Amino acid sequence: MVTLPKQYAWLTKEPAPRLLLAALALYGTAEKPGPGDNPSILAWAKNVGLDRVYKHDSIAWCGLFMTYATLQAGFPFHHPNSLGARNWLEFGNPAKVPMLGDVLVFSRKGGGHVGIYVGEDATAYHVLGGNQSDMVTIKRVPKARFLGARRCPWSIGQPANIRVVNLSATGALSVNEA
Repeated sequence: MVTLPKQYAWLTKEPAPRLLLAALALYGTAEKPGPGDNPSILAWAKNVGLDRVYKHDSIAWCGLFMTYATLQAGFPFHHPNSLGARNWLEFGNPAKVPMLGDVLVFSRKGGGHVGIYVGEDATAYHVLGGNQSDMVTIKRVPKARFLGARRCPWSIGQPANIRVVNLSATGALSVNEA
């Protein structure tokens, strides 16, 4: 795993949830600039059975990142179009209050965006996601764009460290994740 920014280094000590841990293992994965493709991102598509429709990392891939991460965490999302960010509003169980490891869905011009809650400040959620500045990173996404939160469907019980995480409002707001 690539070293996380200092503000998020605490995440390396979190014991759960599995979805957060699976996604953190992908931190730093980036698109290949220009006409090439990152073989890792294309391998995710093959691994989840989407390689017939997902052929280039220049295509929005936040939904692909989530599809792969949920599969790695043991919570596969069986949706006919898991690449579509807004379709993640059907994943798992609704969460009234977003907390650590929840799937967050946002509006964006021309579509949506999906990622994982790592915390929040007064105006933004801090989101671990794919296709954020063309890589897997943590970005601040305005709360005004928030559409909904979904929690993994745990069969035994919710991990003890699922909680609201209040963070400092440092870093620019993400305005378009495509």
